[in-house]
Amino acid sequence: MLTRIFIITMMLVFATGCQLGYLLHVSYNHLAMLNSKVPISRALANKDLSADQIKKINLTQEVRKFSFEQLGLSKSKNYTEYIDLKRPYVTYAVMAAYKWKLEPYLWKFPFIGKAPYKGYYNEKMAQQEASEMKSKDFDVYVRGVAAFSTLGKLTDPLLSSMLNYSEHDLVNTIIHELVHTTLFIKDNIDFNERLAVFVAGKGTELFYFEKEGPKSTTLQLIKNENEDDKLFSVFITRELNDLKQWYINYAPAPNLTADTKEGIRQARIELIRSNFTEKLSHKLKTTSYQGFTKGPINNARLSNFNTYLKDLDLFEKVYQKNGYNIHTFLQKCAVLNSVDDPELELKKWATSP
Repeated sequence: MLTRIFIITMMLVFATGCQLGYLLHVSYNHLAMLNSKVPISRALANKDLSADQIKKINLTQEVRKFSFEQLGLSKSKNYTEYIDLKRPYVTYAVMAAYKWKLEPYLWKFPFIGKAPYKGYYNEKMAQQEASEMKSKDFDVYVRGVAAFSTLGKLTDPLLSSMLNYSEHDLVNTIIHELVHTTLFIKDNIDFNERLAVFVAGKGTELFYFEKEGPKSTTLQLIKNENEDDKLFSVFITRELNDLKQWYINYAPAPNLTADTKEGIRQARIELIRSNFTEKLSHKLKTTSYQGFTKGPINNARLSNFNTYLKDLDLFEKVYQKNGYNIHTFLQKCAVLNSVDDPELELKKWATSP
């Protein structure tokens, strides 16, 4: 009951106009979802769960303990409760971006500040939001989301949607979300997501090294995926920087129609797809990025890669300078809560002697 009062009170304090309707949607559906949560012990006794689901639930409890005791992430009761969603995703995220500059549209929310995505518990509502943004001449991208973090404001449950991941991806996801409850810098979603991606990659590798030993086939797969993340991060960082500069320099002839200009824009974006095929795909050791060339590519989808994977090498350099220790590295990053531009400060740390 106190949780319900807290959510509704904060919602009314911060919401105005159309935002009120959206926050009512989020609050109502989140509370309805929480009403179905059960303790992990009770979930494990459910005869409807498969052997694979039970194994994965037990795995999440192992990685919780490892994250708190070995990685130094903030202790919480997260993932001590379970919710059967009875659907593949918990929410659907809408992303939008300006067409003629590589810049995401930012929505404003209580607590987290500005964010380059807006989540809905209902896919139809997400598609309606996407259609509205399209009508305003934005590029849009909608994706299903299997996990979330309330940043320590509430206790996050383990969701049935998360059990659709492979075992090591589930481990990665748990660590990723626990990083958000350990360190989250307001109005810096890109930094926060990249930090969580980086720490989760390192943490998953350490978890399986301890769990299965140095000769583990799973550990080798994780190492290969982490190497692919580095390669793709370098590739997409360069491509995004080049595209951003192209938008700045592009000066269309005054007699071109809107459709012609859009065709030129799409051709430039498609160059990224061909560059991936020609310059990177043969270097990758895993199938992690095999879906990159599938489906349409636009500024909104590219902004998603910008949020999660750009400049991961900066985190690697700072991590190395802090003794290859995740807890020490996160303590160092916590200082960024008090600076105006965390990404710029991180770059200074990474490039300093």
